[in-house]
Amino acid sequence: MKLLITGGAGFIGSHVVRLFVTKYPEYQIYNLDALTYAGNLANLTDIENAPNYTFVKGDITDAKFLEDMFAEMGFDGVIHLAAESHVDRSITDPMSFVMTNVVGTVNLLNAAKNSWKGNFEGKRFYHVSTDEVYGSLHNPEDFFTEETPYDPQSPYSASKAASDHFVRAYGNTYKLPVVLTNCSNNYGPNHFPEKLIPLMIHNIRNNKPLPVYGKGENVRDWLFVVDHARAIDTVFHKGTLGETYNIGGFNEWKNIDLVNLLCQIMDRKLGREEGTSAKLITYVTDRAGHDLRYAIDAHKIMNELGWQPSLQFEEGLEKTVDWFLANQEWLDNVTSGAYQSYYQGMYANR
Repeated sequence: MKLLITGGAGFIGSHVVRLFVTKYPEYQIYNLDALTYAGNLANLTDIENAPNYTFVKGDITDAKFLEDMFAEMGFDGVIHLAAESHVDRSITDPMSFVMTNVVGTVNLLNAAKNSWKGNFEGKRFYHVSTDEVYGSLHNPEDFFTEETPYDPQSPYSASKAASDHFVRAYGNTYKLPVVLTNCSNNYGPNHFPEKLIPLMIHNIRNNKPLPVYGKGENVRDWLFVVDHARAIDTVFHKGTLGETYNIGGFNEWKNIDLVNLLCQIMDRKLGREEGTSAKLITYVTDRAGHDLRYAIDAHKIMNELGWQPSLQFEEGLEKTVDWFLANQEWLDNVTSGAYQSYYQGMYANR
């Protein structure tokens, strides 16, 4: 199998690439990434010389580039993770989210459709999405299911909802063999430090303020990124075409409770007096349109495909903190931007 994974230098994508390269040596894995600020090939140094792995620098908003690549490579499958994903950035620059998440996805769909020419035997287009397309839960007893109506509340979630609709439309109109997943918040090694957990770890380590939106009452369901990669593997190989599967960790936490837990873990790991890091918590003006609660009902993928999360949140958070403390050079290179000049220079003319 020739498998294209888009966004494979990013946080979730790098874990998916690593899993497929190591688990399926008979596959040829192509990692397509534009190496924007969130793409970092340092995430994949352990497998970059694997004989079944190829990195390709390219942008999914470039339709001709995709058409030419599909024609040359003859991909059998696509796992599409490339996306702009940070809500705050979508509020200040929504058009970049429209271009990457909507136009880029349609470009990929067209490239696959034109390459496969109706011969869909052994082919699969897997679109990875987010639980944010469902909007916000206000009843503490409610959960997002695969039948929950879409109600996106931010430019980011609106762009992902649109891309989801296009994938389903291509499955219905052109019979393209598609499958989709909507996942809750991921955390773990290699997480880009604009996101909550790595940002807090970085700031605690450097005695910087810990900014918490509003009163910190917003609730998120957290999933260890390696468990998400395992779920993607499961759905890619076992998922029913045309179906959607929600992926979640059954780990709901208020933001303020999560930050306090991180403070406790970091104080212990750094040998600080308990309560030291919590003094750094600073409440800031809430994000515009901040969804109150996300929570995934993941019983469909568990019951039909046999997947389930392997880690509870506290255990996964300990592993995450340990990784960041053991890889401070990686974190420093990302926060300083040094990683970009190195890899973008390396692939500038490719």
